[in-house]
Amino acid sequence: MVTTRLPSAGFSITIRIAVTADASSIGRLTTCVGEAGAIVTALDVVDSDPNHVLVDLTCDTADSGHADQVVKQLEEQDGVDVRKVSDRTFLLHLGGKIEVSSKVALRNRDELSRAYTPGVARVCMAIAENPADARRLTIKRNTVAVVSDGSAVLGLGNIGPAAAMPVMEGKAALFKRFGGVDAWPVVLDTQDTDEIVKIVKAIAPAYGGINLEDIAAPRCFEIEARLREQLDIPVFHDDQHGTAICVLAALTNALRVVGKRLEDVRVVVSGAGAAGTAIMKLLLRQGVGDIIAYDRKGALHRGMADMSETWQWLADHTNKSNYEGDLAGAIVGADVFIGVSAPNLLTGDDIAKMAEKSIVFALANPDPEVDPREARKHAAVVATGRSDQPNQINNVLAFPGVFRGMLDVSAEEFTEEMALAAANAIADVVGEDKLNPTVIIPSVFDPRVTPAVAAAIRAAVRGPAQHNAAALPEVELEKAPEETF
Repeated sequence: MVTTRLPSAGFSITIRIAVTADASSIGRLTTCVGEAGAIVTALDVVDSDPNHVLVDLTCDTADSGHADQVVKQLEEQDGVDVRKVSDRTFLLHLGGKIEVSSKVALRNRDELSRAYTPGVARVCMAIAENPADARRLTIKRNTVAVVSDGSAVLGLGNIGPAAAMPVMEGKAALFKRFGGVDAWPVVLDTQDTDEIVKIVKAIAPAYGGINLEDIAAPRCFEIEARLREQLDIPVFHDDQHGTAICVLAALTNALRVVGKRLEDVRVVVSGAGAAGTAIMKLLLRQGVGDIIAYDRKGALHRGMADMSETWQWLADHTNKSNYEGDLAGAIVGADVFIGVSAPNLLTGDDIAKMAEKSIVFALANPDPEVDPREARKHAAVVATGRSDQPNQINNVLAFPGVFRGMLDVSAEEFTEEMALAAANAIADVVGEDKLNPTVIIPSVFDPRVTPAVAAAIRAAVRGPAQHNAAALPEVELEKAPEETF
């Protein structure tokens, strides 16, 4: 093996190769790629003549360096001519991933007169007389702004608004695919809190909700709080609340698997940024036994110097024993470890010192806080943020359904009660008959998830009686053929 990291579709390449036309030539190609540590996913014959065969070989690699190594090893084979190498991830992004399409055909003058001038003026005046009608008569009814300043993009850090665009486009595509929600990237060339609040407030009339994305802590807390005060549409910071919802859902089922109650367990959370803070606040709201929050400066404890307002709040409401040591010491005897921080902070030996039937959520991406394979030797349940590992905790389980439900009832805010309702809905999708240590969370392609979350949100807004009497029809989602339930 050339690499110790696992190949994934994120580093998939297609290599166009000319080989001699003998019986074993194609077999030699696949053997070479396998020996290089990559995984062949497709092989297509493009052309041939009596002496040569032209093939497109597609394989998953571990990273860009590994892809280069695979190509190099192919080039070293006798009778092999590598013509072209295509990075399939970059090809997918050419020209962007989303587009605007019209809902009306505009086939003749009659339709044009109603969609635009002069007929559109009547609709404009109706909204001017009753601004609430904008939710019925414009895209506001089903549209979300995905807002970012590019200051905390994935695990890439502060890369700016232009470089953040591919992520925001992807988010918009996920909104549409999983929730039937129209979303649009709004990347801002400023990282000034006051400016961001002012800009988002100014564009808000066109949208039914605001999804804040990849804005660094602690500014993200202030931006969200101020926008919630000033806007009459829901403001949802997915890095906080989407993550917290999915973690609580997964933990609810993990505790069912190991036979423990949330109020009895001690949880250690590595990472007290946006995601970690929201996770801890939601766990506290749900009645967790105790939490120790850990970040770069150590375990957050009372009396700790130079703490932000957020960290001070966490220190005041967690860590009952006022533990001041390192992360490895914090998890000794702990029931649950949740990592939303950095790779390779713990070893399998550290996990072995946790309580019996321990639960490990190592969610740093792409490399988790502890090797999942080592963690499984000692923990009863292990989850990651990776799609190539069991129990992937992915925000796409939450945000499409959360916004679908809020838009359906013209909600004016996102609340903690909605978060708890969404978490319970996601957990319950798995079902007692399916629950086991490798299945504590639904697949992101499970078509039941978004409707269940949306229904839970609508019920949280309306109350059970109103929800049952006047529920809106569910969004019909395409079922993934490879994952049926």
